[in-house]
Amino acid sequence: MGLKHQTPKTSSSKFFSFRYSTIFTLILLFTSFFLFLASLRNVQEPFFRADFPQFNGDLRDAKFPWNKLCFGPTSEKLKLAVFSKTWPVGAAPGGMERHASTLYHELAARGHEIHVFTVPSDRRARWDIHEGNLHLYFAANDHGSVNVSLAFEIFNKANANTEFDYVHTESVSLPHWRAKTVTNVAVTWHGIWYEIMHSKLLQELLSNLKGGQLAELHEAMPRLVEEIRFFRSYTQHICISTSAGEVLVNIYQLPQRNVHVILNGVDETEFTPDQEAGAKFRERHGVPSNASVVMGVAGRLVRDKGHPLLYEAFSSIVRRHPNVYLLVAGAGPWGRRYTKLGPNVKVLGALEPLELSQFYNALDVFVNPTLRPQGLDLTLIEAMHTGKPVLTPNYPSIVGTVVVDEEFGYTFSPNVRSFIEALELAIRDGSSVLKRKGLACKKYVVSMFTATKMASAYERFFLCMKNERYCQYPLPTDC
Repeated sequence: MGLKHQTPKTSSSKFFSFRYSTIFTLILLFTSFFLFLASLRNVQEPFFRADFPQFNGDLRDAKFPWNKLCFGPTSEKLKLAVFSKTWPVGAAPGGMERHASTLYHELAARGHEIHVFTVPSDRRARWDIHEGNLHLYFAANDHGSVNVSLAFEIFNKANANTEFDYVHTESVSLPHWRAKTVTNVAVTWHGIWYEIMHSKLLQELLSNLKGGQLAELHEAMPRLVEEIRFFRSYTQHICISTSAGEVLVNIYQLPQRNVHVILNGVDETEFTPDQEAGAKFRERHGVPSNASVVMGVAGRLVRDKGHPLLYEAFSSIVRRHPNVYLLVAGAGPWGRRYTKLGPNVKVLGALEPLELSQFYNALDVFVNPTLRPQGLDLTLIEAMHTGKPVLTPNYPSIVGTVVVDEEFGYTFSPNVRSFIEALELAIRDGSSVLKRKGLACKKYVVSMFTATKMASAYERFFLCMKNERYCQYPLPTDC
């Protein structure tokens, strides 16, 4: 949706009109981001200490991630309806799909009845899946996306037998115009337009092209206003980073008691330190035994994941450090370009889920050059679970939630010069310092970013929404 203007009478007036609106939009963007970052500096410290907070009261008043608390077992079981954009199949799915799979398998294993309305990520026709307490209904349209009307028809049938205790949607998988008709509905936001505007701004600053992204920036503000208006169609809001939670309260003006932070978690049994597996992975992909530092990046090899940034930075690094290697896991247009950097870059293609842990274990440091300061990238968490430090941009969602201490790795401003400086620092520290940082990472993520902690927090959230007794913390059964 873009702003509508009257047709200008002259090309000169058209130019100045566009220039004025563009400058005005950029001023608003810079001002809002400055105020946002300033506010984060004021609230970040008490929320993200490594120790657990001493909290006693109503969980709806918690201003920190629920993952920091320790919830006890419950005998009460829930019936939950879930709307998810896709369900992961193979190695291609992104973080939102893998998050959904991990969370709902965990909740089903706890005895809760979970009904997921979705489509397979490969967009192929598949039969519904019913495994114990987990029920998957594939409701696709002709394009392979979720057919909301069909999904809602199936939902109503399942609800008619025994009513759902709560409805949960991953972002806008349940559109706001449908959410209005549901009484008990919560949404988990994996990215919001306020953060997307930040992404577009960073990509424009990095780009040498003139006028390409400026048009998108010009249209971003109306999209933001539209999003702020429809967010109230959802009853409760779950954010996967505290920075997003701050935005929903301070910018989107949602009630504090309707905004909650539950961080993503990954299967702690799948991503574990394994030095032998890492050594075999290096050997299999031609990394010499005398490599001084092995870096790695994983995900889709596309522009907004920061690959133009990494390509330019590492092309400078490899000229000065011939014993430094880069492993590139993923598929996309930038894969072919990385091969031009020579034998120090190993392009691995998309890895199967079972190979990911081996990949992380083969590294000395994991690099995430993303230009998308939104959500919470699972690759950072997975790498830290295998005992690896990370090197990543200093976005609010990352430095306020994941890399909360310099002992966990390195951060940089999303530009080539700052990126190179961070890479040089990691190389200068060497493998011994990187190992020490990796141990600190492992200790931290085990306390915060596990599938068990995530599922426990979501379980307590839905119980709290059903019965206010569960909103009190601690209960006698809590640890």
